Amino acid sequence: MADQLTPNGHIDEVSGVETTGHEWDGIRELNNPMPRWWVLCFYATIIWAIGYCVLYPAWPLINDATRGVLGFSSRAEFAADMNAAKVAQSAVVEKITASSLQEIAADPQLSQFATAAGAAAFRVNCTPCHGSGAAGGQGYPNLNDNDWLWGGNLDQIYQTVAHGIRDPADPETRISEMPAFADMLKPNEVREIAAYVVSLTGTPRDPAMATPGKQLFADNCASCHGEKAEGNRDMGAPDLADAIWLKVDGEAGIARQILAPRHGVMPAWNARLGDVAVKQLAVYIHSLGGGE
Repeated sequence: MADQLTPNGHIDEVSGVETTGHEWDGIRELNNPMPRWWVLCFYATIIWAIGYCVLYPAWPLINDATRGVLGFSSRAEFAADMNAAKVAQSAVVEKITASSLQEIAADPQLSQFATAAGAAAFRVNCTPCHGSGAAGGQGYPNLNDNDWLWGGNLDQIYQTVAHGIRDPADPETRISEMPAFADMLKPNEVREIAAYVVSLTGTPRDPAMATPGKQLFADNCASCHGEKAEGNRDMGAPDLADAIWLKVDGEAGIARQILAPRHGVMPAWNARLGDVAVKQLAVYIHSLGGGE
C-alpha cells in the first residue's frame, strides 16, 4: 500500500501513524503524542519551579541573589547550627581550658571530647606530614609507636605540638642540631661508625669495621646518643639501637647522615590553633597507643 500524504507529511504504512514530516537518511519521525501523565508531570515541575523561585533564593544577581519571600539562607542556617554547637560545647571547652592534661585524661567526659576534637584537628592540620593514620613516613615520625625523640607522655607531646621543632618563629621551640662530621672525620672513619651503628641491630657489610667504629662512636657520638646509643630525649637525640630510622635507612644512609645531617622542621601550633586545640591534639596523639 502506498504512503498516504497529509499536510504534515504522510501516514506510515506499517503503524498507520501520521509522521511529522522530518526525515533523516530515509527514516521518518512518527507524530506520536506524549503520554498524558508525562505531560501533567512536566507542567507540575514548571509550576513547582516558579513557586520555588518565588519562595527561595534562586536567581543570581551581580553582587547578590534574589532572597525569596521566605527569607531562607543556607549559609545563615549553617551559621546558626554552628553557633548552637559552640554554645552546647562551651561548658566542656571551658573545663578543658581550666584543666591540666592529667585532669582531662582522668575525666571520662573531657577525655572523650578532647580525643574526638583532637582527631578532627589532626586530620585537618597534621595528616599532610604524619599521614591519616599517624604512621608517618620518611622524615616524619610515626606517632603510633613508642619511639619518641622528645618523650611521649602528655606534657612532652603538648610541648612538642605547641612549640614545634626548630620553628624560628617560636622562642620556646625544641632545638636539636646534629653537627656535620664531614670536616671532622675521615671518610673511612665515617664508614666505621656507620658499620658499628648497623651492628647494633643487624649485620654491616664489613663486620670488622664495627670494632674501630665503636671507639669512634664513643669519642664523637656518645655525648648525644648515649654510650649504648640509646638516645637522649632531653636533646632530641634518637635511639640508634632500636632499628627505627626517621630520616635514613641502611648503612650508606647512616654514613650520609653523619657527613651532612638533615634536620626537619615542625611548625609551632599554639599560635595557630590556640591552647585548647593543642591540648586536644596532645590527648588524641597520646591515645593512639604510642604515648607513654
